[in-house]
Amino acid sequence: MEKDEQKLENLKKEYEVLRREYDLPGFRELNEDFHIEKVAEFETEILVREIRKFMADKMLNYMRFIENLLNPINAPMFIFSIIKLLNAEEKKLISEIYEKLMKKEIQVIELDLEFGEKREAEFIKDSYEFWQGIKKDMLKIIDKINKKWDDKFEVDSKGYFG
Repeated sequence: MEKDEQKLENLKKEYEVLRREYDLPGFRELNEDFHIEKVAEFETEILVREIRKFMADKMLNYMRFIENLLNPINAPMFIFSIIKLLNAEEKKLISEIYEKLMKKEIQVIELDLEFGEKREAEFIKDSYEFWQGIKKDMLKIIDKINKKWDDKFEVDSKGYFG
């Protein structure tokens, strides 16, 4: 256990050097949104790339979820229940979020193809700010889904299920 704590402390120190050099968000802020503390489990010479990968993975997971909402081919059944709850305005917002996430994914591919520490750091900085906006939009949609979900199942629960 002590070894893991030491790895995390070393990660924080290494990150602090990068944070100062490239004016990145604080470790805690990035960790809260992107779980970057898990980078401590890997040995790497290029910390900035590993952090970028964690950030990109999270955004990709949300992009896949939204993709299922927009194009539910082979989607899990619960996706269809969610789609029924969305109005045209919410679907438009979801499409806008998807488009923004696609652009980020293209940036990730470019960074994978051509490494540059400064570019990686810029991606981390820009993506953190970007995520703060996406997160607010997603929370609005999830809140509406939750409210409609409760209303839908209160009404539907009176029906026959067999």
